[in-house]
Amino acid sequence: MPLLAALALVLSACGGGAPKGAAEAATRLLTAAMNDDQAAFEAEIDRAALRDDVRRQVTAMAKTKALDVEGGPSEFALDRMISPEAIRLVDAQGRRRTEAPAPDEVRRMLKPLGERKVCLRQGGSDCLLTFGKGKDGWRLVGMQARDMTIQVAEARF
Repeated sequence: MPLLAALALVLSACGGGAPKGAAEAATRLLTAAMNDDQAAFEAEIDRAALRDDVRRQVTAMAKTKALDVEGGPSEFALDRMISPEAIRLVDAQGRRRTEAPAPDEVRRMLKPLGERKVCLRQGGSDCLLTFGKGKDGWRLVGMQARDMTIQVAEARF
């Protein structure tokens, strides 16, 4: 079952300054998610890193409910959470976006976490999506293990 958590990303609230290539990679990922393009989505993620990140979060959430499942969630369950359907893009009014965000819109949503990581976040909140720079460029390496609706405010120039 795809995960969708409501959250609002207000572009003006985030600082920008993302390292070169990070906003473009994030834009490609968000576009793939918006278009439900599994192949393009896969090209922008590090599935092994995402599985580890989501498994850690789900296991921690289960323990807060006094549940302890040996080995954590299955690979099948993790893969269902890591899919284009898990990310939903909406506009400022909460309507599903029909156009992909531009790199400039996404750049303002990114916060550098050193030279090799950036996060897409809402104001001062935790990272919703985390991108890491590896030998093959920027890839999604972390995401919140909750339902995700990303509100992208229109760019104002």
